[in-house]
Amino acid sequence: MSKRVFLIVLDSCGVGYMPDAADFGDVGANTMLSISKSEKFHLNSLLRMGLCNIDGVDYLGHNDHPEAAVARLSELSRGKDTTVGHWEIAGVVSERPLPTYPDGFPQEVIDEFIKRTGREILCNKPYSGTQVISDYGDEHVRTGKLIVYTSADSVFQIAAHEDIVPIETLYEYCRIAREILRGEHGVGRVIARPFIGESGSFTRTSNRHDFSLEPPKKTMLDYIKESGLDSIAVGKIFDIFAGQGVTDHTFTKGNTDGMEKTLALADRDFEGLCFINLVDFDMLYGHRNNVDGYANALTEFDVWLEKFIPKMREDDILMITADHGCDPGYICSTDHSREHIPLIVYGKHIKPANLGTMTGFCNIGKTVLDYLGVENDIAGESFLGEIYDG
Repeated sequence: MSKRVFLIVLDSCGVGYMPDAADFGDVGANTMLSISKSEKFHLNSLLRMGLCNIDGVDYLGHNDHPEAAVARLSELSRGKDTTVGHWEIAGVVSERPLPTYPDGFPQEVIDEFIKRTGREILCNKPYSGTQVISDYGDEHVRTGKLIVYTSADSVFQIAAHEDIVPIETLYEYCRIAREILRGEHGVGRVIARPFIGESGSFTRTSNRHDFSLEPPKKTMLDYIKESGLDSIAVGKIFDIFAGQGVTDHTFTKGNTDGMEKTLALADRDFEGLCFINLVDFDMLYGHRNNVDGYANALTEFDVWLEKFIPKMREDDILMITADHGCDPGYICSTDHSREHIPLIVYGKHIKPANLGTMTGFCNIGKTVLDYLGVENDIAGESFLGEIYDG
């Protein structure tokens, strides 16, 4: 039988602030705890697997007979964003944080961007993505100036109305920004943030696109591809790794689309990794302090597992994890939070176990490569021997 790993990242679904959270202003953040208080929070599959047995998640009870191996992982990288989190899962530890711009981007960056795009800009400061189009949308529509903003993360974001700046033109502006933002100003992601609608009711669309910095070292994906196995990216995984190490990819328009495409891939014959990001947890609910929306999205994922698990083959392994936190109940912030991430590992040959708290998201990538029999030099330690009886 072909070995397949389905690695699903529930974007931002952290399970409690890390010991160094004070360095990031995140003491007290706990994404899972916050959403567990919502009346929309109803889990069955994840609790059967053993989510409630993970260190620090005792508020969900305890399962004496879990169906999966579980662990809590702490981050080695100095960051709390999507790029750094996914890179570490794939075996690259970022010892220095990617640059952030709490006061906006320096004038030399903005001047070069204006020169090369031929468009003036608005804003240039940290902002909520929904609020920025509310505050600057009308002026953008009237003048054609691009809305450029950032956040607590290492991002350069460009918002534009789809009727004013066609999607492909916006993407080209992002590619220009990506070329400019290298070296000292090498932000993790340049993000296209298109929106539609009329004054007073602007809404962002699903045509968002991320243009990431290339990983500085070979990742789990590179080693899988080089070994001749499949490395399939679903959702924004392709963007996060700038396409490096990916043999096939499909973009998604949110969680529902991502889950449906993952179901289809479960029916496909391949050998290797299917790496999935479900972005709505973070984008639609975490950043908007929407506790009920977040809880409902996790409930929907939990129900979806009942469709996915029967499709798993004899040698398939399912890994469910996160990349950082984004506590929707942490009302003093709409930014990502420095949290531990959960890990659930399920399969017919996986022995239920609680591996406690492990250091390094990279242990995930190391274990994936160990299972697939791929030699590698990524960071991390494999825990396959502790949970696999195949």
